[in-house]
Amino acid sequence: MAIKYIDQLNLEGKSVIIRVDYNVPLDKEMTITDDTRITATLPTLNYCLGKNAKIILISHLGRPDGKIVPRMSLKPVAKRLSALIGKEVKFIEDPISDKSREEIKKLKNGEIALLENIRFYPEEEKNDKEFGKKLASMGDVYLDDAFATAHRGHASNEAITKFVKECGAGFLLKEEIEYFKKVMANPERPLTAVIGGAKISTKLDVLKNLLTKVDYLIIGGGMAFTFLKAKGFNIGKSLLEKDLLNTAKEILELGKEKILLPADAVIAAEFKNDSPASIVSIDKIPDDMIGLDIGPETIDEFGKILKKTKTVVWNGPMGAFEMTNFAKGTIEIGKAISKCSVSVVGGGDSVTAVNENGLADKMSYISTGGGAFLELLEGKTLPGVAALDK
Repeated sequence: MAIKYIDQLNLEGKSVIIRVDYNVPLDKEMTITDDTRITATLPTLNYCLGKNAKIILISHLGRPDGKIVPRMSLKPVAKRLSALIGKEVKFIEDPISDKSREEIKKLKNGEIALLENIRFYPEEEKNDKEFGKKLASMGDVYLDDAFATAHRGHASNEAITKFVKECGAGFLLKEEIEYFKKVMANPERPLTAVIGGAKISTKLDVLKNLLTKVDYLIIGGGMAFTFLKAKGFNIGKSLLEKDLLNTAKEILELGKEKILLPADAVIAAEFKNDSPASIVSIDKIPDDMIGLDIGPETIDEFGKILKKTKTVVWNGPMGAFEMTNFAKGTIEIGKAISKCSVSVVGGGDSVTAVNENGLADKMSYISTGGGAFLELLEGKTLPGVAALDK
């Protein structure tokens, strides 16, 4: 792909449209509870301001389904961004109206405007060509800095690019693209993938694609039990996807030299933090018990592989890490991953585990995308990224 990055474009004095991801969590009082997605875009914004550019920001928040939903307004984001960047961010309530478009045209160099939730318009998710054209008419240059939405082909990240001559990726999207290349296209080997989480069904294509790329594939979490059942082990009441047993066997055969599964498990009678737990070998799980975490032998075995690993990609916890009594496996594997030369983490639960256990600054890169990250691991081309390839 021949994608231009922000630092390869002439932005001096230009009107720059930037697709960002400000889909932030809000409490009942419409107060932002986590502004990570806003602060992540500051390098791109400050760079544009340094070039004396006018900035027009486009984002969504939640899933309003093409309707105006007051609770999903981006007004609180405009307020928070103003505080973070140290200057007023003009809020455009109806960006498609003639009045608002005139207001955008009057922006001076070094000023910023944030458009209201673009998903209030049904044309956005329909990737409507004319809607994209209207958005494009607001600026001279288009930058996409929203990796988390890059797996969706919408008007604000795909149709718009057909009507703007200069298109490129902001610093956040640039990092995502470059780190993914570093991990999957040209990794320092051995390359290991650590995949966990609840179900195989959500990661079938990921597993199949990774087996063609990696040297080792470590599988943990609830999804491991379907593989263990496919190998003939009794898994008690542990999570099982019966309809995928044959598929699990196929994957095990395909990756017989690469796949590592748990050797022991932390089990309990109920899916509760205070349910009495014990550790058993993977072939000794009683019928009335549930596997809720990997055990010490598995932590040690997985750790040995990670110790010799140079590059690692991690998606999904090793157990029910949201319960403190069943979080050890995820924490310990996270620590081992953090010691690899290149470590890339993606997916909501993995990122949460990293942040909650003080491992964030020890990882090489933490991806901002969940679905987009998974689709890259599946080997797919993301519409939002492909659209920048001019």
